[in-house]
Amino acid sequence: MLNDLLVIGTGISGLTFAIKAAEQNPKLNITIISKGNISEGNTRYAQGGIAVVRNLQDDSIEKHIQDTIIAGDGECDSRVVKFVVEEANSRLNELINWGAEFDMNKEKLDLGIEGGHSEKRIVHYKDQTGKQIQDVLSTKIKSFPNINLLENHTLVDLITDHHSIEKKGRCYGAYVISQEKEEIIKICSKITVLSTGGAGSLYAHTTNPSTATGDGLGAAYRAKVRMDHLAYVQFHPTALKNKVNENVFLITEAVRGAGGILLNSKRERFMLKIDRRAELASRDIVARSIHKQIQEQTQDYVWLDGSKISIDVWKSNFPTIYRTCISQGIILPKDLIPVVPAAHYFCGGIKVNEHSESELKGLYAVGECSYTGLHGANRLASNSLLEALVFSHRAAMHSIDALKKPLPGQHFYNSLPPWNGEGYSKSDTLSDVKKLRIELQKNMTQHVGIFKTHEGLNLAEDQINKIYIKVSKLYNKKKLTYGLSELRNMVSVSYLLIKQAQQIKKNRGVFYIQNYDKEFYKTLQKST
Repeated sequence: MLNDLLVIGTGISGLTFAIKAAEQNPKLNITIISKGNISEGNTRYAQGGIAVVRNLQDDSIEKHIQDTIIAGDGECDSRVVKFVVEEANSRLNELINWGAEFDMNKEKLDLGIEGGHSEKRIVHYKDQTGKQIQDVLSTKIKSFPNINLLENHTLVDLITDHHSIEKKGRCYGAYVISQEKEEIIKICSKITVLSTGGAGSLYAHTTNPSTATGDGLGAAYRAKVRMDHLAYVQFHPTALKNKVNENVFLITEAVRGAGGILLNSKRERFMLKIDRRAELASRDIVARSIHKQIQEQTQDYVWLDGSKISIDVWKSNFPTIYRTCISQGIILPKDLIPVVPAAHYFCGGIKVNEHSESELKGLYAVGECSYTGLHGANRLASNSLLEALVFSHRAAMHSIDALKKPLPGQHFYNSLPPWNGEGYSKSDTLSDVKKLRIELQKNMTQHVGIFKTHEGLNLAEDQINKIYIKVSKLYNKKKLTYGLSELRNMVSVSYLLIKQAQQIKKNRGVFYIQNYDKEFYKTLQKST
């Protein structure tokens, strides 16, 4: 069957897009694929919330725009920032109408504050905002008879002119791994939407789930789709130092918004000396400051002191963090929480226009895998879920109009070849794949992390090239496995990220090369 729309990824972006399209036109054939269970993905782990101006007495659209541009450190597209902030309330109200619940303060939404924001404007559901949204959207998507949900399907490659005799300059769908059928299948579609998230798993320490391997970015790279700002990787300042059930656990920025402060190994509050906003400076500044403290002390973490936050607030506003800390022997609010920065969010991705359309016709990208120009060089806290809602809406409206125009017919899609390869093996026990993945993560963490050098980037490139050769040999000799498919994407994204980093000539936002400025604090004074 030829699909009208193929949506790859089931976070807030993909699900919102599919729901919007199905509501607008119930006759569309829509297929949406999830890498695992539909309830999993990066969205689920978003603790903070959605940045929306609701309190017009103290806040304003102009303030939110300005905060976003300041956080983006001169790299934001001001036109994009303006329409995203202006459309925020309409998109939030739709989400609420779909069933999403948020914390209330009497008759109004309870608004929190996070780093980089000048006013309280974070709409949240305790410290489980992402989970709340994911659950609501996952339930709603199943109510549409014209949406075909395929769970446990993983993107391998996009179908483009490379696979066709006729050159029409379009994307025609994708090859995906069906883990249930244990094969690589062809899914043809008039329009394909990538909502595959970021690639936090390039790093050894990330708040992302292990499945965040840049699948959409890797496939787009191989399809020669333009990508931008990939080297701007945001590290969240405060992740719990020790992993919980082998996963990095995030301590939301809202904890600092509620009164939490950062202390070094000497129990000194260091952020006051660095930025007038102290712990509520933008994430790039706080993450670099923490990393600098760790470099200068023997203790490989700093402390988050939440003793000024009452136990009632911990239990009511941050129940997940409270329970997790207790399970780790950290008794709140009296105990200090050991925290470190962790790779968190890709500010760059597939270059798209104001409708989330890429330069390859028939291919859209929404959410973290896209580069819209909103975040610039550093994402303002809680602007990511907002971006997802606004651009998914715009992409859905635009794609529906695009489907009304003349497109290749059924006969053309029938002529597209099946996957050309040795097929798929469910057996994923290749020890070489696991070793190479760890090697890649170690390389990226050491040389392409918060602090970079020109020498380090060159070493990283050499190492990635060596890993690429080994991966290519595995890919050509073995049947494609789930792990090998992920590793293939991780190598592609790592290489492009490093090459883009080598071209950047100035430190901005989350991007920091020590060669450009040996004195760390000098670059921070501009924000004080």
